[in-house]
Amino acid sequence: MVPELAKEFTYQVGWRSRGRHPGRHVSVQRGLGMDFVGHAPLISYPDPRRIDLRLTLRDPMEQIYVRIYNQRSATPVFVACDLSGSMGFSGHTNKLKIAAEITASAAQSASRINDPFGFIGFDTVVREDWISQPSVRVQAAYALAEQLQHYRPPHVDGNGLLEVAQHLPRERSLVLLISDFHMPLDTIEEALILMQRHHVVPIVLWDAAEYKAMPEFGLTHVTDSETGEKRTLLLRKQTHARIQAAFAERHAALQALFMRYDLPPFFIEQGFDADALTEYFYQFVTA
Repeated sequence: MVPELAKEFTYQVGWRSRGRHPGRHVSVQRGLGMDFVGHAPLISYPDPRRIDLRLTLRDPMEQIYVRIYNQRSATPVFVACDLSGSMGFSGHTNKLKIAAEITASAAQSASRINDPFGFIGFDTVVREDWISQPSVRVQAAYALAEQLQHYRPPHVDGNGLLEVAQHLPRERSLVLLISDFHMPLDTIEEALILMQRHHVVPIVLWDAAEYKAMPEFGLTHVTDSETGEKRTLLLRKQTHARIQAAFAERHAALQALFMRYDLPPFFIEQGFDADALTEYFYQFVTA
């Protein structure tokens, strides 16, 4: 099913990969690539295929030299997805349906360039049943995306974000962190510090129906998605304005927090656009 959700995007990483498996990213691994990094004596790097005759003939010590190249290597790509209660909100769009699209697209985009793809789902804890180990085979990721778009989360918070770093490899990875980030800013910041070994792309899923498409006057019943608490509100024009102002303030606070760690957020309110994510990488991540 999910191949139709898999809209490929192009991404890049801003560091030299240490991965040993061949891929498309600039790396520090010696190999048969085309990235020339210098010369070495044949005795130190015994690869006769790389002998540099010109340098060897010019050497007064009659040392034989070889050219040294770095291979292009693979880099792990992860989606870390918030499965807390607030992610079950469905208005103009369904947040978890969007998360499923991003997951399928990331898996397809990573597989195309031989990068292993993994998935980590969390709510109040990291969910063992929502972990997919890194692999270049996309079938498991597609099956998980299928499950994700139909998932209805319970009324729990997203504090499991703090455990995500424990499930990432030591090797530096690209992490697409998908959430509406309706959690304390201190929790988000602590999680970013724990994941600072990796490059995190915060993907913020909001829906205009959460704060714009509300009546300006009348009674309305609301349920806190993460506690299940139900309340009745009398909406007035001033209440409507306060709610919109609160979301605008939250938007600015998230922007400031992520930029403090040089991690520009990618906001989504109108559905996932793979081309827009490609543009994000070209604009903010230097290869």
